[in-house]
Amino acid sequence: MNLISCDDFISRRSPVFAKNGMVASSQPLATGAGLEILSAGGNAADAAVAVAAALQVTQPCSTGLGGDCFCLFYHAENRRVYGLNGSGASPAALDLALVESLGFQEGIPPYHALNVTVPGAPAGWVDTIRKFGTMEMSEILTPAIRLAEEGFPVAPMTSLGWSVGAERQLAHHRHGHELTIGGRGPAPGELFRNPGLAAAMRTMGETGAEDFYEGDIAERIVKAVQEAGGVLALEDLAAHRSDWVEPIAIDYRGFRIFECPPNGQGAAALIALNILEQFEPPQDMTNSSDWYHIQIECMRVAFADAARYIADPRHESIPLEELLSNNYAAERAASIRMDRTDQNPAHGVFHKGSPGSDTVYFSVTDGYGNGCSFINSNYMGFGTGIVPEGCGYSLQNRGQGFVLEEGHPNCIAPKKRPYHTIIPALATYPSSSELFAVFGVMGGFMQPQGHLQVASWLIDGALDPQAALDRLRFQLQLGSPAKSVLFEAGPSEDICQNLEGRGHNIERVQNRSRGAFGLGQVILRENNGVYCAGSDPRGDGCAMGL
Repeated sequence: MNLISCDDFISRRSPVFAKNGMVASSQPLATGAGLEILSAGGNAADAAVAVAAALQVTQPCSTGLGGDCFCLFYHAENRRVYGLNGSGASPAALDLALVESLGFQEGIPPYHALNVTVPGAPAGWVDTIRKFGTMEMSEILTPAIRLAEEGFPVAPMTSLGWSVGAERQLAHHRHGHELTIGGRGPAPGELFRNPGLAAAMRTMGETGAEDFYEGDIAERIVKAVQEAGGVLALEDLAAHRSDWVEPIAIDYRGFRIFECPPNGQGAAALIALNILEQFEPPQDMTNSSDWYHIQIECMRVAFADAARYIADPRHESIPLEELLSNNYAAERAASIRMDRTDQNPAHGVFHKGSPGSDTVYFSVTDGYGNGCSFINSNYMGFGTGIVPEGCGYSLQNRGQGFVLEEGHPNCIAPKKRPYHTIIPALATYPSSSELFAVFGVMGGFMQPQGHLQVASWLIDGALDPQAALDRLRFQLQLGSPAKSVLFEAGPSEDICQNLEGRGHNIERVQNRSRGAFGLGQVILRENNGVYCAGSDPRGDGCAMGL
């Protein structure tokens, strides 16, 4: 079989326009599933869940029923944004003492079964439809079930990630072969069938999410985790509930930007944007080393605050009002030096008594004016790589989001949600509360950085969605000893040298490694009601409309 090269990431796309609905996702077949539901009369919520299900089939190395989801839904009728936290908690038997007793002083190994938190995606899909959907779940899941039963040709970038995960995770667990072809990931264009996943989704279509938390599938999940050395129990699954939450938001240069509140890291994106608003964007953003420097420094500060404060709000008090205030943004902006980077900025300290790459993101709008910003993830590709027998999907490793520091707000503990990387975003016009954009960028800690950069191109640069997604990106590397900044190949060498002169450790990235900068999807709503969309050129996906 001829392999298709993944080395050319140059976009030649135009933005896509449509008036009766739009879907932008990282897989064309998933985009098609969403359009099928919109064409059948479904709304943005119905189509979003159809896309999520199709992505579970076509991109299992990034997402699925074994992971979590978050959603922002713009309801056109009342011009209000709703938030869904579909993330699960740690097992009741998991605590710091247990982890330390097993000798994991520096952290739980990334693919260990102790990292399996309760998968929130099944309940999140069902709850999204119960609140906003108009169709039966069985009909919504039909396109994805068809893909799983009949087989589908695997896309190039997905093949690359799948092959890595087959060796890195799936090969080390008993039923990992269910997601491979003879122990390997499928090649580009090779057909893959997943009858186990089709059966699991048929069960969801008939009974909702019940079987995933209290039935036969729940028992398979627990058996697989415990056989691999984890402590997840049936009681943990039965106790799970999605939460409808009030989104957090800031005003940025005439637009209202929404994110989901903690335990997700959406606050990091808003903190950074709030600080960025204190600076005037240059006329030529593309060639301004000052503008790159400012954005990088905004993210450094935002991540310092996020690492200190983001945790499960059911367990910890988080000073969101202070973190997102204009006064705080001005104070943090004043600390940014233009001549030198601060690689170790301190987190903000508030007065005593103050209240305390491996995901799928997609955008959906409909002919009624609704918009759905949806994100679903396993984390680190296939997550732990643990596959419940006969189910055709792997279980996440979100426990990696905890820290092992007693007294820290995000310290590992029983029945607690970890710091979560996946974040959807949405924007409205503050004056009218009408929808402006449904957008997001997937990819671990790249996500708030992607939100900052894409939002700035859309608003400060006045670019169309495809042009905004095509622009070259940077990524601050939080875990690297040198705290390096990845730069996508393209900025002039003068800019990189200028930034290095300010103390930034620049690493140039090109070709297929550009996947490190995440995959974004954007849908804008024009003043005449027409939708304009773009899909990230670094991946396999596309935007299409009706």
